[in-house]
Amino acid sequence: MSTADAEDILVRERAGNVLVARLNRPTARNALTPELMAALGQALLDAERDPDVRAVVLTGTGDRVFCPGMDLRAFAKGAQMGLGADEGRAAYQRLLDGGITVPVVGAANGTALGGGMELLLACDVVVASATAKFGFPEVKRGLFPAGGGAAIGTRIPLAHALELVLTGDAVDADRAREVGLVNRVVDVEQVLPAALELAGRIAANAPLGLAAAKELVRLMLTDPERAAARQKELQRAVFTSEDAKEGATAFVEKRDPVWRGC
Repeated sequence: MSTADAEDILVRERAGNVLVARLNRPTARNALTPELMAALGQALLDAERDPDVRAVVLTGTGDRVFCPGMDLRAFAKGAQMGLGADEGRAAYQRLLDGGITVPVVGAANGTALGGGMELLLACDVVVASATAKFGFPEVKRGLFPAGGGAAIGTRIPLAHALELVLTGDAVDADRAREVGLVNRVVDVEQVLPAALELAGRIAANAPLGLAAAKELVRLMLTDPERAAARQKELQRAVFTSEDAKEGATAFVEKRDPVWRGC
């Protein structure tokens, strides 16, 4: 895996066809600022544009906190945490809306609260540290989850979703797995390796099929009628692609497929 400047607020690394994007503000516990949001959005946008990137792993620096949400000190000084005009901030919003086409694996190396929890909800699958806690404390601070947290009810049962957002209380990793917030719970030192292993298994699959499957599964939860129409569109495009032919040919020839993304 390649390395990057430790002073970058977002460190990008590559592991084969997987891009690792690491929130890197350890002195602020990886809290979100407009600059960090834009940097993460730009990394995801670049991943979408790079045919060699088949999956993204999103993690944080350290072994205690993934992300505590917005940087309240920056917010109190007037930092604008809402949607910005630059393409990085727009891509960050697409992540929260579930619109990033590349599969995203969350590697929760530590606790995720507020906007940090919303980042994990935006991931397609999540590997979490056994010592991590998860929650939406916004109502304790006169706010509410405004960055996608209200959509938690599309991911977990409504009663659990309402308990989290109305009490503002956090849950531990085992409870998070029990209700469906995270997929796997491992020891903290195994979070990134486990996430990379999972991302590698995803990245081994056909890019067009992955993007279509991700879009449809998410859309089925929010707009079933639109999903039905979109499925027909995607089926025409994906099932007639070169990758579809390659998948069938590789199966017959008993070899690994070589995907071209077209």
